[in-house]
Amino acid sequence: MLLDPRGPRFAAVLTTVVLAVALITGSGLLVLAQAAVFAITAANPRLGPYGLLYRALVAPRLGPPAELEPAAPVRFAQLVGLIFAGLGAAGWLAGVPAFGLTATGAALAAAFLNAAFDLCLGCVGYLALRRLLGRPLAARVPAPTR
Repeated sequence: MLLDPRGPRFAAVLTTVVLAVALITGSGLLVLAQAAVFAITAANPRLGPYGLLYRALVAPRLGPPAELEPAAPVRFAQLVGLIFAGLGAAGWLAGVPAFGLTATGAALAAAFLNAAFDLCLGCVGYLALRRLLGRPLAARVPAPTR
């Protein structure tokens, strides 16, 4: 499965906003809600709530993408986000705000890097792991012309 890379970047913008609000308010429930979004998207990036919003509201206003990216690195990145958001939510909800703040802050930093600089840390990690295993995968491929 190939994805329009603008979709995961849009999702990273929304994730950045959600996690920033969660940090400001100290809301473990909001971090837990973001963890649920990560879980859905890790299972299937095309069914992720932010991806659905992107395809319904943003993509129709844009031209076709110049490149496509494989779904596997995105799924891996969402799984990493799920782990950090899950740990963050557990910290906040268990009454250990320092742990919640640290894990949520790490997830926020990764989302911000993707949103602002198109640097997906989870994707980079996935691609590096594939290279180490001798099964390299291209990060992006040219989109077919229509």
